[in-house]
Amino acid sequence: MSETFDEATTLKRRTFVAASAAAAGGLPLLTPDRLPASRPAPADRLSTVRLTVNGEQRTARVDNRTSLLDLLREHLDLPGTKKGCDQGACGACTVLVDDRRVNACLTLAVMHQGARVTTIEGLARGEQLHPLQQAFIDHDGLQCGYCTPGQLMSGVACIAEGHTGSREEIREWMSGNLCRCGAYTNIVSAIEQTSKEA
Repeated sequence: MSETFDEATTLKRRTFVAASAAAAGGLPLLTPDRLPASRPAPADRLSTVRLTVNGEQRTARVDNRTSLLDLLREHLDLPGTKKGCDQGACGACTVLVDDRRVNACLTLAVMHQGARVTTIEGLARGEQLHPLQQAFIDHDGLQCGYCTPGQLMSGVACIAEGHTGSREEIREWMSGNLCRCGAYTNIVSAIEQTSKEA
């Protein structure tokens, strides 16, 4: 009797394992060409957002749930603002909204109707770098460069806000911007130099 039970149990286990392997192996991969088509948002969830971005009037019709970051990157073709954590913890998406630093991933685009937004693309004046951009180069304030747009935008705001009285004060006011490469000392030096020259 126990022999029959053991054989039946073994058979069931083998069948289960074989069926699971077959099912897993037979699942289609969800590559972009196989993803289900996303349905457009209903008209009552869409808004027309008008902003002045880097000195230029821009308009986009977006889902009300669209973040300012996604508006900039996906609708206005400004990929310089980086999507890091998408939770407001790393500062890679920092932009200036009416001259105040904002984590673009944490705020909805529709909340900034009529606002002036400055992104990393609007920092330089043509071929002439912003003084802080040049200072980042001079002090080697970047390595991989992924956090650099957010660091620069936050650094510009830090200088404008007058939080550059000491290296400690700069570190404190830049603490919302993470650099995984660890270029903090050089970033502080770049901000310090630029604030003295301003």
